Amino acid sequence: MSRLLRYLARLTTGRIILWCYALWYTTNVALHFDLRPRLWLTSLGLSCIIGVALIISTRSSSKGTIALEGWPTFRLFLMPFCVSSFAALVKDSGYVLIFPPSLRENLLGGALILGFVGTVVALRKTRFAGAK
Repeated sequence: MSRLLRYLARLTTGRIILWCYALWYTTNVALHFDLRPRLWLTSLGLSCIIGVALIISTRSSSKGTIALEGWPTFRLFLMPFCVSSFAALVKDSGYVLIFPPSLRENLLGGALILGFVGTVVALRKTRFAGAK
């Protein structure tokens, strides 16, 4: 448990934003989940194609090849999966950009994000922020 608290206390702004995206995605997927295999297989296929293209584009440089760590590489495949599955799940659901038409759904997603950010901010003021 203390390892998780240390992790949260030391999150960079960029990682906090990525976690907020993940919370929004998860909330909306949970509220609009669809079991159709075709939806998920299409998202997986797009994830593979786009993920490989992202790997190629991020590793290639005029100065040579850049090595990527495991988690950033995973995220290059995860993000296209999330985008394509989100788009397929919310199609014809009345969304405006990424926002559901229901105030309840928006408040739920917003509350989860605010709770997460509040937890991170609070943990930054504890011993976990500096503990090794």
